[in-house]
Amino acid sequence: MANKEILAGTHFMNGDEASAEGAIAAGCKLFAGYPITPQSEIAERISRRLPQVGGVFIQMEDEISSMAATLGGAWGGKKSMTATSGPGFSLMMENIGLGMMTETPCVVVNVQRGGPSTGLPTLVAQGDMMQARWGSHGDYGVVALCPDSPQEAFDLTARAFNLAEQLRMPIFVMLDEVVGHKFERVVIDPEKIERVERKGPNKPPGEFLLYEPGEDLIPQGMPDFGEGYRIHVTGLTHDERGYPVIDAETQGRTVPRLRDKITKNMALVEDVVETEMEDAEVVIVTYGISARSSLGALRLAREKGLKVGMLRLRTVWPFPEEVLSGLAERVGAFVVPELNLGQIVLEVRRSVCGKAAVRHVPHAGGAILSPETILAAIEEVHAHAG
Repeated sequence: MANKEILAGTHFMNGDEASAEGAIAAGCKLFAGYPITPQSEIAERISRRLPQVGGVFIQMEDEISSMAATLGGAWGGKKSMTATSGPGFSLMMENIGLGMMTETPCVVVNVQRGGPSTGLPTLVAQGDMMQARWGSHGDYGVVALCPDSPQEAFDLTARAFNLAEQLRMPIFVMLDEVVGHKFERVVIDPEKIERVERKGPNKPPGEFLLYEPGEDLIPQGMPDFGEGYRIHVTGLTHDERGYPVIDAETQGRTVPRLRDKITKNMALVEDVVETEMEDAEVVIVTYGISARSSLGALRLAREKGLKVGMLRLRTVWPFPEEVLSGLAERVGAFVVPELNLGQIVLEVRRSVCGKAAVRHVPHAGGAILSPETILAAIEEVHAHAG
């Protein structure tokens, strides 16, 4: 591994820059994107860094072509990524669906800002979480990671590349404007960076099936264009060769597998962080920058003698419904702060299934939630539970 691929040491950088460095540390060799606030620092950083490590940066004419180039780069044999914000994420959705159907490993970073439409270009929100899950048409599974700091922007972007190769699919990294623009210490230790390389074909040309699943429901290997394999890559419903077969029987095999290859490998993707959960009677369920405010609220609540814990979702999709369902058997209430008017709270309510109270703390975006606002909700449900 070339020395320039990993900037070992302790750095002071923002989350966007850290995400770019995490991509490079994971082996990214192609970035195709289009400028948009508050993502542009990722593109700016990686446009300088990729040529240093033998990679290619290309600015496309728009977001849908950026996603197309990212998919093409992956089939050309390179680890590839793009990055955008909410409006660009919307424009990418058609080709994100193509990536899901063709099971193309790549990474898409979304640095969320206030919406809808052009909304608040320079201010924070967490309003794209449901879009990440359901944004493109049809059924498919999704993996979305959600950092709460520049350090995690580095760590989880690198992890996203590994998951993309392991699951053979696009992986989302859902930053937000504050995490993207926040400057903090980022420690990069090459000894702790795992790099999963792409599996090549498991059979010679003529025998290899591009979409033949293993026991884990994941296709077994992926050739690069030009390696001598005769392969067909299409967004149409297809058989294990990749050839279009447009009937209900093939759809019934293919589409459930796009979902089930994730649920069957939950141990690989599920990632939650528990804080003060041993005796918790009220649990804050949180993610991204809202987790930073939530930690402050937890400390204030503990100072008042309230038994409060925190469940931070580093992987938001697939949603850890079994974790929430289990917690609902022993805690009285959940508090869900997020910078939208109600997205992840819907999943909490679905998972809890009426076994505990759920209090939403919404904010339309433009500013982060204060710890005091979250504390007030904690006190409310605690009093009600009492």
